[in-house]
Amino acid sequence: MTIILGIDPGSRLTGYGVIEQKGSKCHYLGSGCIRAAGTAAKPRELAERLRLIHDGVAELITQFKPDEFAIEQVFMARNPDSALKLGQARGAAIVAAACADLSVAEYSARQIKQAVVGTGGADKVQVQHMVMSVLKLSQPPQADAADALAVALCHAHTRQSLIRMAGAAQKTVRGRLR
Repeated sequence: MTIILGIDPGSRLTGYGVIEQKGSKCHYLGSGCIRAAGTAAKPRELAERLRLIHDGVAELITQFKPDEFAIEQVFMARNPDSALKLGQARGAAIVAAACADLSVAEYSARQIKQAVVGTGGADKVQVQHMVMSVLKLSQPPQADAADALAVALCHAHTRQSLIRMAGAAQKTVRGRLR
C-alpha cells in the first residue's frame, strides 16, 4: 500500500489529490485546492501566496502522511511572468515535500494525460472524466483537483510499470542462472 500526494501547482490556486495504491488498484482519499489568491478586494502579494502554498502542502503531508509526492512540471507559457510565478509555486510545494523527506517525482502535462486518458493531447474534460471513472467518484472533482488526482494516478501508473519491468528483469536473470 502506497499513499501518493499529487499536486497541480498554481500561484493562485494549487490543486491537490491524494490516492492510495494497492497493487494495480487506486483508491481516492481526498482532493481539493489551496486557495492563495485572496479576494478581488484584497489580493495577496506573491510572497504570502507562496507561504500559503508551502504551508498548505505541509499540512496535507501531515494529514495524509503520503509515501510519495508527484507534481506537474512547468510548461512554457506565453507570458514569462506567469511561467516564473508558476515555477515559484512549484518550488514552494516541492520544498514542503523535501522538508518531509519525500522524494519528488515530476511529470509533464503530456505524460499525465497519456497515463490517465491514453493520449497526450487530451483536454481537461477528458482528464476529469477519466479521473472520475478510474477512482469511481460519484461527481467530478473541481478542475484543479482533478488535474492533481491525474498527477497522482500518473505516478501510480509509472510505479506499477517499473515494478512490472523489475519483475520481468528478475525472471530473465533467474532464467540465465539456471
